[in-house]
Amino acid sequence: MEYRKLPKGDEQISIIGFGGSGIHQSGEEEAAAVINKAIDSGINYFDMAASEAQAFDYYRRAFLGKRDKVYLQMHFGADYSSGKYGWTTELGRIEHGMEWLLKKLDTDYIDFGFMHCLDEKEDLEHYISGGVLQHIQQLKEQGVVRHIGLSSHNPDIVSKVLDMGCIDVVMFSINPAYDYRQGEYAIGEVDERQALYQRCLKENVGITVMKPFGGGQLLDERLSPFKRALSRYQCIQYALDKPGVINVLPGFRNMEDLEQVLGYLDASADERDYSVLADFAPAEASGKCVYCSHCHPCPKGLDIALINKYYDLARIGDELAKDHYLNLALHAGDCIKCGHCDKRCPFNVEQMKRMEEIKDYFGI
Repeated sequence: MEYRKLPKGDEQISIIGFGGSGIHQSGEEEAAAVINKAIDSGINYFDMAASEAQAFDYYRRAFLGKRDKVYLQMHFGADYSSGKYGWTTELGRIEHGMEWLLKKLDTDYIDFGFMHCLDEKEDLEHYISGGVLQHIQQLKEQGVVRHIGLSSHNPDIVSKVLDMGCIDVVMFSINPAYDYRQGEYAIGEVDERQALYQRCLKENVGITVMKPFGGGQLLDERLSPFKRALSRYQCIQYALDKPGVINVLPGFRNMEDLEQVLGYLDASADERDYSVLADFAPAEASGKCVYCSHCHPCPKGLDIALINKYYDLARIGDELAKDHYLNLALHAGDCIKCGHCDKRCPFNVEQMKRMEEIKDYFGI
Protein backbone atom coordinates (compact mmCIF):
# COMPACT_ATOMS: atom_id res chain seq x y z
CA MET A 1 0.00 0.00 0.00
CA GLU A 2 1.08 3.57 -0.64
CA TYR A 3 0.20 6.41 1.70
CA ARG A 4 -0.19 10.17 1.39
CA LYS A 5 0.07 12.56 4.31
CA LEU A 6 -2.99 14.57 5.23
CA PRO A 7 -1.96 18.19 4.45
CA LYS A 8 -3.41 19.57 7.70
CA GLY A 9 -2.39 16.76 10.01
CA ASP A 10 0.06 13.94 10.61
CA GLU A 11 -2.19 11.13 9.38
CA GLN A 12 -0.76 8.90 6.65
CA ILE A 13 -3.74 7.98 4.47
CA SER A 14 -3.85 4.91 2.22
CA ILE A 15 -4.25 5.89 -1.43
CA ILE A 16 -6.96 3.24 -1.70
CA GLY A 17 -9.78 3.84 0.76
CA PHE A 18 -12.91 1.84 1.49
CA GLY A 19 -16.19 3.02 0.05
CA GLY A 20 -18.90 1.07 1.83
CA SER A 21 -22.11 2.07 0.06
CA GLY A 22 -22.57 -1.49 -1.23
CA ILE A 23 -21.10 -3.65 1.54
CA HIS A 24 -24.59 -4.38 2.89
CA GLN A 25 -25.09 -6.62 -0.15
CA SER A 26 -22.83 -9.19 1.50
CA GLY A 27 -23.94 -11.16 4.50
CA GLU A 28 -22.32 -10.40 7.84
CA GLU A 29 -19.65 -13.11 7.53
CA GLU A 30 -18.41 -12.03 4.10
CA ALA A 31 -18.72 -8.32 4.87
CA ALA A 32 -16.59 -8.68 7.99
CA ALA A 33 -14.07 -10.75 6.01
CA VAL A 34 -13.90 -8.08 3.28
CA ILE A 35 -13.35 -5.28 5.81
CA ASN A 36 -10.68 -7.28 7.64
CA LYS A 37 -8.96 -8.13 4.36
CA ALA A 38 -8.93 -4.43 3.49
CA ILE A 39 -7.30 -3.55 6.81
CA ASP A 40 -4.76 -6.38 6.48
CA SER A 41 -3.94 -5.09 2.98
CA GLY A 42 -3.08 -1.64 4.32
CA ILE A 43 -6.35 0.21 3.74
CA ASN A 44 -6.82 2.51 6.71
CA TYR A 45 -9.45 5.02 5.52
CA PHE A 46 -13.12 4.06 5.62
CA ASP A 47 -16.08 6.10 4.43
CA MET A 48 -19.14 5.60 6.64
CA ALA A 49 -21.81 6.58 4.11
CA ALA A 50 -23.63 3.25 3.85
CA SER A 51 -26.81 2.46 1.95
CA GLU A 52 -28.25 0.29 4.71
CA ALA A 53 -28.03 0.70 8.50
CA GLN A 54 -27.19 -2.98 8.93
CA ALA A 55 -23.75 -2.32 7.41
CA PHE A 56 -22.66 -0.67 10.65
CA ASP A 57 -23.09 -3.96 12.49
CA TYR A 58 -20.60 -5.45 10.04
CA TYR A 59 -18.16 -2.57 10.56
CA ARG A 60 -18.44 -2.85 14.33
CA ARG A 61 -17.56 -6.52 14.21
CA ALA A 62 -14.60 -5.96 11.87
CA PHE A 63 -13.25 -2.96 13.77
CA LEU A 64 -13.23 -4.79 17.12
CA GLY A 65 -9.73 -4.32 18.54
CA LYS A 66 -8.63 -2.37 15.44
CA ARG A 67 -10.19 1.07 15.97
CA ASP A 68 -6.75 2.65 16.28
CA LYS A 69 -5.74 1.21 12.90
CA VAL A 70 -8.46 2.96 10.89
CA TYR A 71 -9.64 6.48 10.09
CA LEU A 72 -13.40 6.87 9.82
CA GLN A 73 -15.01 9.45 7.56
CA MET A 74 -18.43 10.05 9.17
CA HIS A 75 -21.23 12.19 7.75
CA PHE A 76 -23.29 14.76 9.63
CA GLY A 77 -26.48 14.58 7.61
CA ALA A 78 -26.63 10.92 6.62
CA ASP A 79 -29.78 9.67 8.35
CA TYR A 80 -30.45 5.97 9.10
CA SER A 81 -33.56 6.32 11.26
CA SER A 82 -35.57 4.35 8.69
CA GLY A 83 -32.97 1.59 8.46
CA LYS A 84 -31.89 2.85 5.04
CA TYR A 85 -29.84 5.84 3.97
CA GLY A 86 -31.60 9.19 4.19
CA TRP A 87 -30.44 12.81 4.15
CA THR A 88 -31.16 15.75 6.42
CA THR A 89 -29.87 19.20 7.37
CA GLU A 90 -31.92 19.34 10.60
CA LEU A 91 -29.66 19.73 13.62
CA GLY A 92 -31.76 17.63 16.00
CA ARG A 93 -31.90 14.66 13.63
CA ILE A 94 -28.20 15.01 12.88
CA GLU A 95 -27.27 15.05 16.58
CA HIS A 96 -29.41 12.00 17.29
CA GLY A 97 -28.10 10.18 14.24
CA MET A 98 -24.45 10.75 15.13
CA GLU A 99 -25.00 9.64 18.72
CA TRP A 100 -26.57 6.45 17.36
CA LEU A 101 -23.70 5.88 14.94
CA LEU A 102 -20.98 6.40 17.54
CA LYS A 103 -22.69 3.87 19.79
CA LYS A 104 -23.22 1.46 16.91
CA LEU A 105 -19.53 1.58 15.98
CA ASP A 106 -18.45 1.44 19.64
CA THR A 107 -16.27 4.55 19.38
CA ASP A 108 -16.19 7.91 21.12
CA TYR A 109 -14.42 9.98 18.46
CA ILE A 110 -14.71 10.87 14.79
CA ASP A 111 -11.55 11.11 12.70
CA PHE A 112 -13.21 13.06 9.90
CA GLY A 113 -16.57 14.74 10.51
CA PHE A 114 -18.16 15.73 7.21
CA MET A 115 -20.81 18.23 6.26
CA HIS A 116 -22.73 15.76 4.17
CA CYS A 117 -23.70 16.00 0.50
CA LEU A 118 -24.15 19.75 0.11
CA ASP A 119 -24.77 20.40 -3.58
CA GLU A 120 -27.11 23.39 -3.46
CA LYS A 121 -26.53 26.89 -2.11
CA GLU A 122 -29.78 26.70 -0.11
CA ASP A 123 -28.63 23.49 1.60
CA LEU A 124 -25.36 25.11 2.64
CA GLU A 125 -27.17 28.16 3.97
CA HIS A 126 -29.58 25.96 5.93
CA TYR A 127 -26.69 23.90 7.28
CA ILE A 128 -25.06 27.07 8.60
CA SER A 129 -28.15 28.95 9.83
CA GLY A 130 -29.50 25.79 11.47
CA GLY A 131 -26.38 25.44 13.60
CA VAL A 132 -25.02 22.21 12.14
CA LEU A 133 -21.62 23.62 11.20
CA GLN A 134 -21.32 25.29 14.60
CA HIS A 135 -22.18 21.96 16.23
CA ILE A 136 -19.40 20.17 14.32
CA GLN A 137 -16.94 22.93 15.21
CA GLN A 138 -17.86 22.59 18.89
CA LEU A 139 -17.25 18.85 18.68
CA LYS A 140 -13.85 19.55 17.19
CA GLU A 141 -13.03 21.91 20.06
CA GLN A 142 -14.01 19.11 22.45
CA GLY A 143 -11.77 16.62 20.63
CA VAL A 144 -14.65 14.42 19.49
CA VAL A 145 -14.09 15.41 15.84
CA ARG A 146 -10.45 15.46 14.71
CA HIS A 147 -10.92 17.04 11.27
CA ILE A 148 -13.84 18.78 9.56
CA GLY A 149 -14.67 17.96 5.96
CA LEU A 150 -17.28 18.48 3.26
CA SER A 151 -18.79 16.10 0.72
CA SER A 152 -20.18 17.66 -2.45
CA HIS A 153 -20.49 17.17 -6.20
CA ASN A 154 -20.63 20.90 -6.92
CA PRO A 155 -17.36 22.84 -7.36
CA ASP A 156 -19.11 26.14 -6.66
CA ILE A 157 -20.31 24.92 -3.25
CA VAL A 158 -16.87 23.56 -2.43
CA SER A 159 -15.34 26.92 -3.32
CA LYS A 160 -17.77 28.73 -1.03
CA VAL A 161 -16.84 26.46 1.88
CA LEU A 162 -13.13 26.84 1.10
CA ASP A 163 -13.67 30.59 1.39
CA MET A 164 -14.86 29.98 4.96
CA GLY A 165 -11.54 28.32 5.86
CA CYS A 166 -13.15 25.68 8.06
CA ILE A 167 -12.34 22.34 6.38
CA ASP A 168 -9.32 20.08 6.13
CA VAL A 169 -10.75 17.59 3.61
CA VAL A 170 -13.29 17.58 0.80
CA MET A 171 -14.92 14.47 -0.63
CA PHE A 172 -15.53 15.16 -4.31
CA SER A 173 -16.60 13.12 -7.33
CA ILE A 174 -13.67 12.82 -9.74
CA ASN A 175 -13.58 10.66 -12.85
CA PRO A 176 -13.04 11.27 -16.58
CA ALA A 177 -16.76 11.43 -17.35
CA TYR A 178 -17.58 14.11 -14.79
CA ASP A 179 -14.45 16.12 -15.54
CA TYR A 180 -15.35 16.05 -19.23
CA ARG A 181 -18.99 17.07 -18.72
CA GLN A 182 -20.57 13.64 -19.05
CA GLY A 183 -23.01 12.20 -16.50
CA GLU A 184 -25.42 13.16 -13.75
CA TYR A 185 -22.77 14.67 -11.48
CA ALA A 186 -20.73 16.39 -14.21
CA ILE A 187 -21.18 19.76 -12.53
CA GLY A 188 -18.93 22.61 -13.60
CA GLU A 189 -16.84 23.32 -16.67
CA VAL A 190 -13.55 21.57 -17.41
CA ASP A 191 -11.45 24.51 -16.27
CA GLU A 192 -13.59 25.13 -13.18
CA ARG A 193 -13.10 21.60 -11.91
CA GLN A 194 -9.36 21.61 -12.60
CA ALA A 195 -9.03 24.98 -10.85
CA LEU A 196 -10.79 23.52 -7.80
CA TYR A 197 -8.29 20.66 -7.54
CA GLN A 198 -5.42 23.14 -7.81
CA ARG A 199 -6.96 25.39 -5.15
CA CYS A 200 -7.32 22.48 -2.74
CA LEU A 201 -3.65 21.62 -3.18
CA LYS A 202 -2.63 25.25 -2.73
CA GLU A 203 -4.71 25.62 0.46
CA ASN A 204 -3.66 22.25 1.91
CA VAL A 205 -7.14 20.76 1.76
CA GLY A 206 -6.98 17.07 0.91
CA ILE A 207 -9.42 15.50 -1.55
CA THR A 208 -10.93 12.06 -1.03
CA VAL A 209 -12.49 10.82 -4.26
CA MET A 210 -15.96 9.34 -4.48
CA LYS A 211 -17.48 7.75 -7.59
CA PRO A 212 -14.10 7.09 -9.27
CA PHE A 213 -15.81 4.66 -11.68
CA GLY A 214 -18.85 6.86 -12.31
CA GLY A 215 -21.13 4.44 -10.49
CA GLY A 216 -19.67 1.61 -12.58
CA GLN A 217 -20.69 3.14 -15.89
CA LEU A 218 -17.11 3.81 -16.98
CA LEU A 219 -16.30 0.10 -16.61
CA ASP A 220 -19.01 -0.98 -19.08
CA GLU A 221 -18.76 0.06 -22.74
CA ARG A 222 -22.56 -0.22 -23.05
CA LEU A 223 -23.03 2.39 -20.31
CA SER A 224 -19.90 4.49 -20.69
CA PRO A 225 -20.54 7.99 -22.11
CA PHE A 226 -17.38 7.44 -24.16
CA LYS A 227 -18.81 4.23 -25.71
CA ARG A 228 -15.67 2.51 -24.53
CA ALA A 229 -14.91 0.87 -21.21
CA LEU A 230 -12.07 2.03 -19.00
CA SER A 231 -10.42 -0.20 -16.43
CA ARG A 232 -10.50 0.27 -12.69
CA TYR A 233 -6.76 0.90 -12.77
CA GLN A 234 -7.10 3.68 -15.35
CA CYS A 235 -9.84 5.40 -13.33
CA ILE A 236 -7.90 5.12 -10.07
CA GLN A 237 -4.72 6.50 -11.62
CA TYR A 238 -6.67 9.32 -13.26
CA ALA A 239 -8.06 10.43 -9.88
CA LEU A 240 -4.79 10.02 -7.98
CA ASP A 241 -3.00 12.23 -10.51
CA LYS A 242 -5.28 15.18 -9.80
CA PRO A 243 -3.81 17.94 -7.61
CA GLY A 244 -4.85 17.73 -3.98
CA VAL A 245 -6.06 14.13 -4.07
CA ILE A 246 -4.99 11.98 -1.13
CA ASN A 247 -7.02 8.86 -1.90
CA VAL A 248 -9.72 7.14 -3.91
CA LEU A 249 -12.77 5.48 -2.36
CA PRO A 250 -14.13 2.73 -4.63
CA GLY A 251 -17.30 1.02 -3.45
CA PHE A 252 -16.91 -2.59 -2.33
CA ARG A 253 -19.79 -5.07 -2.35
CA ASN A 254 -17.82 -8.26 -1.83
CA MET A 255 -14.38 -9.86 -1.78
CA GLU A 256 -14.15 -9.92 -5.56
CA ASP A 257 -14.56 -6.14 -5.76
CA LEU A 258 -11.85 -5.64 -3.15
CA GLU A 259 -9.36 -7.98 -4.80
CA GLN A 260 -9.90 -6.38 -8.20
CA VAL A 261 -9.13 -2.92 -6.83
CA LEU A 262 -6.15 -4.10 -4.79
CA GLY A 263 -4.69 -5.35 -8.05
CA TYR A 264 -3.98 -1.72 -8.85
CA LEU A 265 -1.06 -1.77 -6.42
CA ASP A 266 0.79 -4.31 -8.58
CA ALA A 267 -0.43 -3.04 -11.95
CA SER A 268 2.10 -1.92 -14.54
CA ALA A 269 2.39 1.63 -15.84
CA ASP A 270 0.78 0.49 -19.09
CA GLU A 271 -2.19 -0.96 -17.21
CA ARG A 272 -2.66 2.32 -15.35
CA ASP A 273 -2.16 4.54 -18.40
CA TYR A 274 -5.29 6.54 -19.27
CA SER A 275 -3.97 8.49 -22.26
CA VAL A 276 -6.80 7.00 -24.36
CA LEU A 277 -8.92 9.74 -22.80
CA ALA A 278 -7.41 12.21 -25.22
CA ASP A 279 -9.72 10.71 -27.84
CA PHE A 280 -12.75 11.71 -25.76
CA ALA A 281 -11.63 15.01 -24.25
CA PRO A 282 -13.60 18.13 -25.22
CA ALA A 283 -11.88 20.77 -27.30
CA GLU A 284 -11.15 23.01 -24.31
CA ALA A 285 -9.09 20.22 -22.72
CA SER A 286 -6.72 19.98 -25.67
CA GLY A 287 -3.31 21.51 -25.13
CA LYS A 288 -3.55 21.46 -21.34
CA CYS A 289 -1.27 19.28 -19.25
CA VAL A 290 -3.17 16.90 -16.97
CA TYR A 291 0.06 15.52 -15.38
CA CYS A 292 -0.60 12.02 -16.71
CA SER A 293 3.15 11.38 -17.25
CA HIS A 294 2.46 9.71 -20.58
CA CYS A 295 5.27 11.83 -22.02
CA HIS A 296 7.74 10.10 -19.68
CA PRO A 297 10.45 8.98 -19.61
CA CYS A 298 12.29 12.13 -20.66
CA PRO A 299 15.63 11.24 -22.27
CA LYS A 300 17.26 14.00 -20.20
CA GLY A 301 15.51 12.86 -17.02
CA LEU A 302 13.13 15.79 -16.42
CA ASP A 303 9.99 15.09 -14.37
CA ILE A 304 7.82 16.86 -16.92
CA ALA A 305 4.52 16.25 -15.16
CA LEU A 306 5.79 17.62 -11.84
CA ILE A 307 7.40 20.63 -13.52
CA ASN A 308 4.07 21.43 -15.13
CA LYS A 309 2.18 20.98 -11.87
CA TYR A 310 4.46 23.33 -9.90
CA TYR A 311 4.22 25.92 -12.68
CA ASP A 312 0.43 25.83 -12.73
CA LEU A 313 0.28 26.07 -8.94
CA ALA A 314 2.75 28.95 -8.80
CA ARG A 315 0.65 30.92 -11.29
CA ILE A 316 -2.42 30.68 -9.06
CA GLY A 317 -0.49 31.97 -6.04
CA ASP A 318 0.86 28.86 -4.31
CA GLU A 319 3.88 30.33 -2.54
CA LEU A 320 5.47 26.94 -1.89
CA ALA A 321 5.29 25.78 -5.50
CA LYS A 322 8.31 27.85 -6.52
CA ASP A 323 10.42 26.39 -3.73
CA HIS A 324 9.34 22.88 -4.69
CA TYR A 325 10.25 23.62 -8.30
CA LEU A 326 13.66 25.05 -7.44
CA ASN A 327 14.42 21.96 -5.34
CA LEU A 328 13.93 19.63 -8.28
CA ALA A 329 17.08 17.94 -9.55
CA LEU A 330 16.38 19.14 -13.09
CA HIS A 331 14.41 22.16 -14.29
CA ALA A 332 12.67 23.32 -17.44
CA GLY A 333 15.89 25.04 -18.51
CA ASP A 334 17.58 21.63 -18.71
CA CYS A 335 15.30 20.60 -21.59
CA ILE A 336 17.36 19.50 -24.61
CA LYS A 337 14.43 20.00 -27.03
CA CYS A 338 14.53 16.49 -28.41
CA GLY A 339 10.77 16.50 -29.06
CA HIS A 340 10.14 13.15 -27.38
CA CYS A 341 7.50 14.61 -25.05
CA ASP A 342 5.65 16.48 -27.79
CA LYS A 343 5.32 13.31 -29.83
CA ARG A 344 4.01 11.29 -26.89
CA CYS A 345 1.59 13.76 -25.30
CA PRO A 346 -1.95 12.48 -25.96
CA PHE A 347 -3.45 15.86 -25.03
CA ASN A 348 -1.48 17.79 -27.67
CA VAL A 349 0.52 19.85 -25.20
CA GLU A 350 3.54 21.51 -26.81
CA GLN A 351 5.84 20.60 -23.98
CA MET A 352 9.05 21.94 -25.52
CA LYS A 353 7.42 25.35 -25.90
CA ARG A 354 6.00 25.07 -22.41
CA MET A 355 9.44 24.26 -20.96
CA GLU A 356 10.71 27.55 -22.40
CA GLU A 357 7.76 29.35 -20.82
CA ILE A 358 8.38 27.72 -17.47
CA LYS A 359 12.11 28.48 -17.61
CA ASP A 360 11.34 32.15 -18.23
CA TYR A 361 8.83 32.20 -15.38
CA PHE A 362 11.13 30.66 -12.73
CA GLY A 363 14.40 31.88 -14.19
CA ILE A 364 15.89 28.41 -14.37
